[in-house]
Amino acid sequence: MTRRDLFWAAGRVYMGLPARLVSRARLYGAERMPRDGGVVLAVNHLHWIDVPLVGALSPRNLDFVAKFEAVGFPALGNFVASHGTIAVRRGESDREAVRQMRAAVRDGHVLGLFVEGTRQRSGRPGEAKPGAAMVAIQEGVPVLPAAIYGTQRWKPGNFAPCSLAYGEPLDFGGMTKNGRGYKQATAEIETRIHGLFDWLAAVHAQGRPKGLTPP
Repeated sequence: MTRRDLFWAAGRVYMGLPARLVSRARLYGAERMPRDGGVVLAVNHLHWIDVPLVGALSPRNLDFVAKFEAVGFPALGNFVASHGTIAVRRGESDREAVRQMRAAVRDGHVLGLFVEGTRQRSGRPGEAKPGAAMVAIQEGVPVLPAAIYGTQRWKPGNFAPCSLAYGEPLDFGGMTKNGRGYKQATAEIETRIHGLFDWLAAVHAQGRPKGLTPP
């Protein structure tokens, strides 16, 4: 077991378990996560609690992509980095971050990427950025689209129920490795995430029955 795996095992207990309890978290489509090999997990971002929830519900450990500020503090940064977190400078062409993201999936890891690049205040998924598509196309790995729902209403005290849904893995092997290919793949990822989000909204309206299969 690697140092990263040890940190993840501990984190699932002291951070993941409480997050799951206070959000009454539920995952739909868990079987769609590939059991091994590189994968890009592309998910929307609505609240800070998305991070521990997406991590805790994932059947596999994740290499999250986080803003540089979260990893820049000496002590906290080292702790966050120990989980395999990759720091990216938002709004800049961060070649080192891209290199690390590609290396992560090439090494068979799951890259956890919030596709909008920042938290959305509207309560709905926003416009997807091309990072997920670019890494997947360049390295020939699938994208697992996912939507998280309920966290837009969650806050300490109300403990609103939250759910995560995995869609069918997307294979972009036929896409060109250029801006046009990244744009087309990104549009598909965004469409799938929005569809999963709307599906989860309907599931919550029904009381979140178990055993449902996401579209």
